[in-house]
Amino acid sequence: MHTFSHRVLALATLAAFLVIWAWAASVIGNSVILPTVGQVAALLASPGQDLLSMGSLLTNIGVSLLRVLLGYGVAVVVGIPLGIGMGYYSVMHTMLGDFLNLFRPIPPLAWVPLVMAWFGIASLADLFGVDRGQWFVYLSNFKYSMIFIIFIGAFYPVLTSSIHGVRNANRVFIDTARVLGASQFDIFRKILLPAAMPSMVNGMRIGLGVAWMCLVSAEMLPGSISGVGYLITHAYTMASTDIVVAGMVGIGLTGALMDWLFRRVERRCFSWQRLAR
Repeated sequence: MHTFSHRVLALATLAAFLVIWAWAASVIGNSVILPTVGQVAALLASPGQDLLSMGSLLTNIGVSLLRVLLGYGVAVVVGIPLGIGMGYYSVMHTMLGDFLNLFRPIPPLAWVPLVMAWFGIASLADLFGVDRGQWFVYLSNFKYSMIFIIFIGAFYPVLTSSIHGVRNANRVFIDTARVLGASQFDIFRKILLPAAMPSMVNGMRIGLGVAWMCLVSAEMLPGSISGVGYLITHAYTMASTDIVVAGMVGIGLTGALMDWLFRRVERRCFSWQRLAR
């Protein structure tokens, strides 16, 4: 009953938003300023339709999703081991903590000039030595600069949550395991990692949201010829605001779906947390 009432409230909020949107669009009467609900719904109902000769909304969202997963994946691969090390070894935290905190307040967009100077328009095609053919077209969509911007946005939530999770692990359990002769690997696998995992997963969830926030900025960089961020930017220059809004909704729906999957994992795997409170 409690879950049902929450869903009713969520649907009521969505319905109220759509009513306000429809009313505002009718009052403004200019689809360049604010398209109608029907215009945007028509685009979302036909996600395979070619838009402005730039491919379909579905194709561009797919390219953007792969870019997000690449940058986010690098952030997870780097951030979690580094966070575990900094959380467990105080010397490592002392060495790296203040240094990494210098860069945390810097917005991902502020890195753009440096990133363009470092990477230019180099892509995964250069990494794999592909210079022609269908694979070149495909791999050249994934520029190092875009991946780095997404990476830097997702990195710090993953890192700080990993540090927090390890530092909050019950030290009594760790010390007891040492006294009983447990190896360092067993302590890590059976005590430290399970205790820190809820915080890590929460950081991964937050980092994924930030990665999507950085996506549009990354896809505005020189050399981008696809992706929903590029589609939104190009549609804006063509005064196609309905495509702009449809792209925004597409990003929102994709991000919300991935966030929902994370929450499902949290509920299924870490239900013991609710019992411990």
